Amino acid sequence: MRLLFRWLIRGLIALTLAALVVGIWKRDEIRRLWTVNSLFSESRIVANFSNMNAAFLTRDVPRGDAPAWPLPMGPAMTLPAGADRWIKARAVTSLLVLKRGEIVHESYHLGTGPQDRRISWSMAKSFVSALAGVLLAEGAIASLDDPVTQYAPGLKGTAYDGASLRNVLQMASGVQFNEDYLEKTSDINRMGRVLALGGTMDGFTRRLTATIAPPGARWQYVSVDTHVIGMVIRGATGRDIPSLLSEKIIAPLRPEATPYYATDGTGVAFVLGGLNMTTRDYARFGLMAEQDGRYHGQQIVPADWMRLATQPSAPTEPGEAGYGLHWWVPQGAPSGEFIARGIYGQYIYINQTHDTVIVTTGADRDFRAPGIHAANMAMFRAIAQAR
Repeated sequence: MRLLFRWLIRGLIALTLAALVVGIWKRDEIRRLWTVNSLFSESRIVANFSNMNAAFLTRDVPRGDAPAWPLPMGPAMTLPAGADRWIKARAVTSLLVLKRGEIVHESYHLGTGPQDRRISWSMAKSFVSALAGVLLAEGAIASLDDPVTQYAPGLKGTAYDGASLRNVLQMASGVQFNEDYLEKTSDINRMGRVLALGGTMDGFTRRLTATIAPPGARWQYVSVDTHVIGMVIRGATGRDIPSLLSEKIIAPLRPEATPYYATDGTGVAFVLGGLNMTTRDYARFGLMAEQDGRYHGQQIVPADWMRLATQPSAPTEPGEAGYGLHWWVPQGAPSGEFIARGIYGQYIYINQTHDTVIVTTGADRDFRAPGIHAANMAMFRAIAQAR
């Protein structure tokens, strides 16, 4: 009996030591998985959204060596009635308004500040659109109607086989994908765990085989479509997205701070939502888009691409918001109004008629509640029209 007891004690000690070894060996993966599981919790969401590089693998997007282009200050504007209540109710963390290229309002909330590099979430998709437009004009991509497998042959035999680059840019790939962030077993949350545990996004994408419609026949918002565009760009150029985005978009914008991407375990950028920038630098990108791809006298993105990308061309249902090539066109939008939009209240709102760019970052855990997006659009329009 005494011998058995000693063996039990030794076994428990061995198991404890093994657990400690595994815990140390896998501590980064465990920490990232824990962060994903608590990423949107009420007590942590604001801090998490400003410090994604503390939780995920990341890669810088070099900003270049040139000094930042200034964002001149204009006369301060008075925000419309109800704006203070809206800022509080929507957990806005920053609000910046450009009119005629000048800052007329800039404020930070919930303990954030101008140096915070805030997570873009799906606003990042519009950066990928801009990069695709540049590469199409340069000839690295021959046509929007080329099949994605022409540039990413690893997608042959998957749900993306037969889809064109245009289909995917319009979110009309036909791929079956559950985008419900509130359902733990959804595809989008499975993808998040792949990212957190250092897996490969390419591998995750290649495992998608089910479809809901032929390519181009039906619009469905599928974030992994943006990863496929990234695969196309990498295949077409032989280069990674951070260095390409730096060369073609970021360095010419001359931002104040170095942006960075969250990445998977192989260093591939999480292009569908992992870009992190300051509010002012998001505003620089927005101002470039508002000026048809031109910024400080340089045509960064072709003007014809910007006009094409920001027109509603996707097969959305009647009465729904319009969608272009990775840009949203709000319901009832007048000409020249379009947005980049991310979950939890991230927006770049552009109104060319009123020469206005509005950037908001947020931590709005009610962002999906009925009427919230419409109320946000109403506030943006009121700000754009205010003098």
